[in-house]
Amino acid sequence: MLPGNSLRVYLVGLAVMALLALAVAERMRHPVKAPHHDDKLRAARLTSLAFKALREERMGSGMIVDTVNDPNQTGLVGEEFTLVTTDRGVLLAKLTSLNPNFAAVIVDYLRRAGFGRGDLAAVGMTGSLPALNVAVLAAVETLGGTAVSVTSVGASMWGANDPNFTWLDMERVLVDKGILQARSVAASLGGGEDRGRGISPEGRRLIRDAARRNGVPLIEEPTLEENIRRRMEIFDEKRGRRRYDVYVNVGGGLASLGATENGRLVAPGLNIGLGLHNFPRKGAMILMGERGVPIIHLLDILRLADENGLPVAPVPLPEIGQGQVFTREEYHVPGVALVLVLYVGLTILFLHLGLRESTRGGS
Repeated sequence: MLPGNSLRVYLVGLAVMALLALAVAERMRHPVKAPHHDDKLRAARLTSLAFKALREERMGSGMIVDTVNDPNQTGLVGEEFTLVTTDRGVLLAKLTSLNPNFAAVIVDYLRRAGFGRGDLAAVGMTGSLPALNVAVLAAVETLGGTAVSVTSVGASMWGANDPNFTWLDMERVLVDKGILQARSVAASLGGGEDRGRGISPEGRRLIRDAARRNGVPLIEEPTLEENIRRRMEIFDEKRGRRRYDVYVNVGGGLASLGATENGRLVAPGLNIGLGLHNFPRKGAMILMGERGVPIIHLLDILRLADENGLPVAPVPLPEIGQGQVFTREEYHVPGVALVLVLYVGLTILFLHLGLRESTRGGS
């Protein structure tokens, strides 16, 4: 055999061994529980239980589920237009938020923010994402914390925009059934300027009726700035001498954001600091962030789902505990290290034999 051909045989052998080593290493991957796995599982189960209770409540009231726009028949997808609809909504995002495993994502954010038993969460909600509202409350309560929430009742398309079954009605049902503990301490109309702009007079009346029948005080100041100030006063009144350990924003309520642009300036997910931004107007979320309170911003649902390995608008809904937020695959490090050592050793041996034979052939 010619010297060059002999060396090529050794090099091909090395390439084959490299592929075999890679295949062996890949077979050494195994699922590992993600941090706080058990808390995430409990929060997702509690969320699923709440979803079931709300569905049963709506079915009992004679509501007909739109199986086209609510293919999983959750009863948590509203209509496109109602008298309390505030603005446009993305149906794909609403369907994505119905995954109860979103509660595990929120547990992950809360734990990373240092939130735990006995801690206090300020929560700004809207009627636009009722499923995510449930997931937030379930996550907070699973970790042994307390949620102090203020809700903008109006809802965008496909949200909790049934005037007879607003988010305030939903949370009352969940508390009455003993599933969750927290109810909104106050509410506002929502919509433009957080004062119901864009909602008809009849729609605003229906929202006031919802607040009244659920016994929730209504924030209805003359301007958005005064609504924000009053909201902060209520948050401060409810915390007493304690401090808030996290602020969770759900949706695009103006009293929470301050301005629509702020929803884009603050990254979705956990924000330990808000950074330097020229916020057009500071809502409760921004004001809390300036106090040093960690912010969990839940607005861009499709991006949040993608970043956390959750499917978009899944049909059927995933099983509880399914997804990378619960488990991830890791390599068996000692095994992979052994394969690497063996491969390096064989590489040195093959190169040595190949070079020696090449030298002999050339002498």
